[in-house]
Amino acid sequence: MRYQIQGDTLPVVICQLEAGERMITEGGGMSWMSPNMKMETTTNGGIGKAVGRMFSGEKMFQNIYTAQGGNGMIAFASCFPGSIRAFNIRPGQEMIFQKSAFLASEAGVQLSVHFHKKVASGLFGGEGFVLQKVSGQGVAFAEFDGHVVEYELHPGQQIVIDTGHLAAMTASCQMDIQTVPGVKNMLFGGEGIFNTIIHGPGKVWLQTMPISNVAGALGPYITTSGK
Repeated sequence: MRYQIQGDTLPVVICQLEAGERMITEGGGMSWMSPNMKMETTTNGGIGKAVGRMFSGEKMFQNIYTAQGGNGMIAFASCFPGSIRAFNIRPGQEMIFQKSAFLASEAGVQLSVHFHKKVASGLFGGEGFVLQKVSGQGVAFAEFDGHVVEYELHPGQQIVIDTGHLAAMTASCQMDIQTVPGVKNMLFGGEGIFNTIIHGPGKVWLQTMPISNVAGALGPYITTSGK
């Protein structure tokens, strides 16, 4: 499989497949394709995995697209202004994505639910209790909100993240929460009560414009029918 990511604000990844190669996406993820691409809808691992994907922000069923009778082409577009990133998944090189980040992947990649080991991190950290884990072997594509900045953390190194800005991290990283110090900072600082802490070693990808921030910024300008 060969691919090219095009576009800046609203990107799309266009994949060129050889005969017999397959791509996986959730229902509705395909944007356009060549006529020889065959679609098959499946739970891709059984009902248990399908329910897990639902809790991680994806749909229960996935679509598998196969190039038949020759080379094929299929495209997957981002549904929000931001970035599409490609990740080479291998045994021992699993990735953790934010909820709903998974866009598409080669057939050898598995998408499953990832729970925080520490309950408090999920309940109060702002990144959600459930994330997505991507494992197996192949290329996986993820869509993130806004521009993406990548950091590599060494053993013992940490980075403090405001709510919603975590896009992805390698499975070797650990997540924790930290209370904002000082009552005055909590009440009037505007940064909330908790921050997310990512511990190395590993890589972390941060997004500049979480969709939750966009919704909050637009809220004052949206009027209801009763006003």
